[in-house]
Amino acid sequence: FIPHPVVTGFTSGIAVVIFSSQVKDFLGLRMGEVPAPFLQKWAAFGQNLTSVNPWALAIAALSLVVIVLWPRVSRRLPGAFVAIVLTSALVSLFDLPVETITSRFGELRATLPRPVIPNLSLDDTLLLVGPAFSIALLGAIESLLSAVVADGMIGARHRSNMELIAQGVANIASPLFGGIPATGAIARTATNVKNGGRTPIAGMTHALVLLLITVLFGRWAGLIPLPALAAILVVVAYHMSEWRTFHAELKAPKGDVAVLLAVFGLTVLVDLTVAIQVGMVLASFLFMQRMAEVTNVTAVTKELRERGGDDPDEEAGSVREIPEGIEIYEISGAFFFGAAETFKDTLGLVAKKPKVLILRMRDVSLLDSTGVRALRDVVHRSKRENALVIISEVHAQPAIVLDRSTLRTELGPDNVVMTLEDALARARAYLATRLPTPPMGTPVGGPP
Repeated sequence: FIPHPVVTGFTSGIAVVIFSSQVKDFLGLRMGEVPAPFLQKWAAFGQNLTSVNPWALAIAALSLVVIVLWPRVSRRLPGAFVAIVLTSALVSLFDLPVETITSRFGELRATLPRPVIPNLSLDDTLLLVGPAFSIALLGAIESLLSAVVADGMIGARHRSNMELIAQGVANIASPLFGGIPATGAIARTATNVKNGGRTPIAGMTHALVLLLITVLFGRWAGLIPLPALAAILVVVAYHMSEWRTFHAELKAPKGDVAVLLAVFGLTVLVDLTVAIQVGMVLASFLFMQRMAEVTNVTAVTKELRERGGDDPDEEAGSVREIPEGIEIYEISGAFFFGAAETFKDTLGLVAKKPKVLILRMRDVSLLDSTGVRALRDVVHRSKRENALVIISEVHAQPAIVLDRSTLRTELGPDNVVMTLEDALARARAYLATRLPTPPMGTPVGGPP
């Protein structure tokens, strides 16, 4: 249910964010804390551009070359892994002035935290219910977007329920070890896919390797130079950007382009959560507008009189007898809240109030409560004007909605019919009951 412009804008925006987050380490800039906002971040990069570390830039460039060219040598061993091993060895052997994981973050602990059951009071629990649902919802959206991105990269289709159940189990266990809520990570997912990952086994292997690094190889992992990791993520960001797809989307209808640019801009400049929320709302309104535009309410009385029936079994050019006082309108498309006002406006343009109003619904695929309300308003108004409303050719979902809404009862059992001929027969019978009674003594043939 996530529109393609939202996915493309979100993915391309995340690619820009990932690239921006790696500029400092890629260039080895000697600067303090990198500002979080996008514009301030790049302003800080510009101010510190003279502090580029040539060794860091060389390690990053070497990593890029290895990642790009290694597939020509072997595709069984990921180029990113080769780049990490090679650059780590070079930095360690020659004691190059390049930041590593240990120099930035300290030595990695080779142990797992002990599990602890949280001690929550009832008041704390009630206070945390709202934030817990918010985190769960946002985590689910981000994970499923990660899965959608992976689908596009490998041409497969993920199982949404499995993704969310697995994430839920992980997030129940993680806090017991002092962890924070986790979601599917687009950067790591894309990296995994680009290095050959195609099945859930790849994700499991990823998790096991991280576990082994944490427990057994933390000291060795600390030797990894940060410029090499930055180079890997720059490559990931490039592949994630899908710039060709982004460029192609700019030729889509204007509404889709607006959604694409809004999601992209908000992802980069504000926050991915806000981008998803705004993008989905905009896409939903765009969809509703388009659905309303393709829902038509048209008067077909004159057409049916002149052309006859539209039943293929009827003779071509036959003339259908439609007495004066009967108006026939046809509704086609989804009759939902977006189209209800169009329906009211169209019927409001009727200059001469009919004695019988027939509504054909043979092409109505969906009817919601607002559509029922619009129909009910027409029925009540017609009753005040001493007119009859007949609904014909109702199918499937709209028929069920009519039954549940009691509108069928308000119309009367004889006024919801299966065919247009039945509707016309009912209209003629109704008009016959409204003919004035001839005065006493008037000859049957009328006055001479």
